[in-house]
Amino acid sequence: MPPMLAIETQSLVRRFGRLAALDGFDLSVREGETFCLLGPNGSGKTTFIRIAAGLLHPSAGCVQVLGQAMPARRRQVIRRIGYMPQSQGLYGDLTVRENLAFFARIFGEKGAARRRTLIDECLALVSLGDRAGSLASTLSGGMRQRLSLACALVHEPQLLLLDEPTVGVDPELRRTFWEHFRALNRRGVSIVVSSHVMDEAERCDRLALVRRGRVLAVGSSTEIRQQAGVPDIESAFLALAGSAAGVPA
Repeated sequence: MPPMLAIETQSLVRRFGRLAALDGFDLSVREGETFCLLGPNGSGKTTFIRIAAGLLHPSAGCVQVLGQAMPARRRQVIRRIGYMPQSQGLYGDLTVRENLAFFARIFGEKGAARRRTLIDECLALVSLGDRAGSLASTLSGGMRQRLSLACALVHEPQLLLLDEPTVGVDPELRRTFWEHFRALNRRGVSIVVSSHVMDEAERCDRLALVRRGRVLAVGSSTEIRQQAGVPDIESAFLALAGSAAGVPA
């Protein structure tokens, strides 16, 4: 049987005026995998994630998320998605714990006891237990990044959309995050991570190299390196981007 798909797009286009942020964007994300969107700033990664989260309408083409066309009309679909934006959607006048409790309540349907357990687990994951009573506005940039991830996780989503989740996170905690992402995969959670850091691709099951709103290649890091005939992902990106632009690699 073919793998179940968490996300599937067909000829996806998103324009902002005359600019095509996505221009015939075709890819699929399998259930229970971590999929990386890898490309420079301005390549369309954030636009794709916002469409998958139901925050933007496509200009053309279509996208299916968890079996539903997006943007979805059924709230049940949105409740199954966790979204971590680049610009953190936190409430500065709420404490760390209150931010988590807010997101747990608006997205989840669990009882109070289960919500408290999930909040405590998320605080431990992002190492903010000792700052649970601090206002979000008093946190450092790295701490706010960690809290933003916790808010995306706290309602136990089936699909995680993470836009540059490890920016400003120290190496040890970043490794903890990736270990947790793997544990979520084993439970069937699908994860989409955007990044412009090449070594993040090696941690993902599959990746898409994207440039100027187009997908250059999709596959595992090994498959893409072999396709480009080069030893590393950075060289593969440069070779494939050059080929797409008609420039000899």
